[in-house]
Amino acid sequence: MRPPKPKARPDKVSIWRYLRLFRQDLLSAQPQRLYRAWMAEFRTPFFRSYLINQPDLIRNVLKERPDDFPKSNRISEGLRPLLGRSVFLTNGETWKRQRRIIDPAFEGGRLKDSFPAMVDAAQACVDRLAKCNGQVVECEEITSHVAADVIFRTLFSVPIEHEVAAQVFDKFRAYQREQPLLNLAAFIPLPRWVPRFHSRQTRRTARQIRDLIGRLTTERASAIVAGTAPDDLATKIMTTPDPETNECFDTQEMIDQVAIFFLAGHETSASALAWTLYLMALYPEWQEKVAAEAQMLSNPEFSAMSQLRFSRDVFREALRLYPPVPMMVREAACPERFRDRQVVKGSQIVISQWHLHRHERLWDSPDDFDPTRWSTENGRTCQREAYIPFSAGPRVCTGAGFAMVEGPLILSLLLRHYRFETIEGKTPIPVAHLTVRSKDGIWLRLVER
Repeated sequence: MRPPKPKARPDKVSIWRYLRLFRQDLLSAQPQRLYRAWMAEFRTPFFRSYLINQPDLIRNVLKERPDDFPKSNRISEGLRPLLGRSVFLTNGETWKRQRRIIDPAFEGGRLKDSFPAMVDAAQACVDRLAKCNGQVVECEEITSHVAADVIFRTLFSVPIEHEVAAQVFDKFRAYQREQPLLNLAAFIPLPRWVPRFHSRQTRRTARQIRDLIGRLTTERASAIVAGTAPDDLATKIMTTPDPETNECFDTQEMIDQVAIFFLAGHETSASALAWTLYLMALYPEWQEKVAAEAQMLSNPEFSAMSQLRFSRDVFREALRLYPPVPMMVREAACPERFRDRQVVKGSQIVISQWHLHRHERLWDSPDDFDPTRWSTENGRTCQREAYIPFSAGPRVCTGAGFAMVEGPLILSLLLRHYRFETIEGKTPIPVAHLTVRSKDGIWLRLVER
């Protein structure tokens, strides 16, 4: 039995048929041949787009010449109401300044310092599920809740039950349902003065989320001045000056950054964890291996994380099959030549983790769930050359190390206490919203061990 994936569309369809499919679901709009192609060209009336799966081309774009391939504004348009000018959307010197301030918060011992908050959030999730013994549960709802709890505990030292945190979580769930990964501005070039294609509800929800984050940020700024602020990620980021200008983020900039921390740290983790739980239910032999290994977490310590080999390999394999962010889009800042094909300036360069991670000419048995692949020669090679769930190069996700502790930890604690079982007729179908989610949720039966 193989993990589910969307049914690919026919290789040839009209541009208008493609746009309709694209709006319904980014993943199933793509043709099957992309799982074998090294490169593919897409033409629209307004621009050309090139999807690249060839490892040396991806390395060139992400690692070797990132300044020549900045993030595309076509993706930014759909997210700007919520994220403003956050580090996820900016380019050039603005982005470099933001990373100089943010990166120190995730270096060295900071991850270890955040570990107790992760444990508290995971244990709170275990406790909440006690009332669901024997019931069918929707896993994306569960993992969204615990991932949001982790973010608020590590960023602002407050649990998800905190009044403002709870409101942000509720509003963000609404935003996630309203906002596709790409909006119409991704396909049609528009002057800056033309209104963007955001619904009134999307704009309202984004504004409400940013107002709530602003309350938390303003309160923390006051606590910093008073000397009463906790030593968490928010305090670290707000008090870290840019080493080149000696300036810190102002309130508006901090709101932008908190918005992307919540999106990247909550939405992506929730997606990855939900799919991992489904894979555990689908492959109960692996679920039992992780559950047995998790017995060492009776009193979780950061040092124990290095011993969770099964949990780590399972989570890594889930990220391969269901990368939370399915595609990245860069823009050619100058003329290029890829695979003897001329790429004009302004062309869109698409790197699809979804297709790269399942590429038939790179991976052994690419559609199979096989956590043992990471100890094989093919798995080790592909991990270096064809595995980028957190991107790569200078723009690699700042929280990648954070996620690779959080995911295996929560997975282990959940499976230590509960068994998850599939429900007949409830096979989840992956679709791309802000992240890779299931079309109708991920429904499993939860049984206390």
